[in-house]
Amino acid sequence: MSRTARAVALLVAGAVLAVLGAGTAQAAGYRYWSFWEGSASGWSYATQGPSLVRPEDGSVQGFRFAVSADSQDASQPRRSPDFGKICAGSPAKDGSKRVALVIDPGTAADAPDGETPPALRTACARVPEDASSAEALASVAKPLRYDTSAMLCAISGYPASGCGEQVSGHGAGGSDSAGSGNGGSDGGSKAPTSASAASSGDGDGDGGGPSAGVLVGIGAVLLLGIAAVAQARRRRG
Repeated sequence: MSRTARAVALLVAGAVLAVLGAGTAQAAGYRYWSFWEGSASGWSYATQGPSLVRPEDGSVQGFRFAVSADSQDASQPRRSPDFGKICAGSPAKDGSKRVALVIDPGTAADAPDGETPPALRTACARVPEDASSAEALASVAKPLRYDTSAMLCAISGYPASGCGEQVSGHGAGGSDSAGSGNGGSDGGSKAPTSASAASSGDGDGDGGGPSAGVLVGIGAVLLLGIAAVAQARRRRG
């Protein structure tokens, strides 16, 4: 291999490593309680916070504590949304409604330092007909903890501290994936907004990929390498 070809190969290798490194360096997630709505087809990430949702009798709502980057990356509750099973012993009554709840505190990998997640549990909340999902949750899972912006921070006292903090080193594919990170909190941005009891929209998160500036720079390096090869060939000709 000629000297010029070797130089170009090194440039290409460096560009590839830069792409991989940029994606890894920017990967981050948030440790928080996400809010889900269940149906016959499974779980869907809620587009409103639990204080704004007014579920009907027979609804299933889920709460999952995990580390995730955004709504696409979020880990679902690890129990199917089966209203018939969860509320089997709670017949319908006039003036009230039944809301089946799946409360999943997640795995040890997602737990804050020094804490152990309690067991996943289900509950059938019987609440007034106009009650919100937040009120249904409060009826069966106190104490709840919220921050000053009305983000849901803890269910049944878990976790004992923290609220939607950023966690570095989060791997793609959700907290159930092997090797997902659980680094230290840097006190940065808050979690996607369905975790907030006052939220009215679905949060957009950083997917953790390389920035546009990094990609443009890598493209420039590759173009320079191609030009160098072409120039060397013309000289030899």
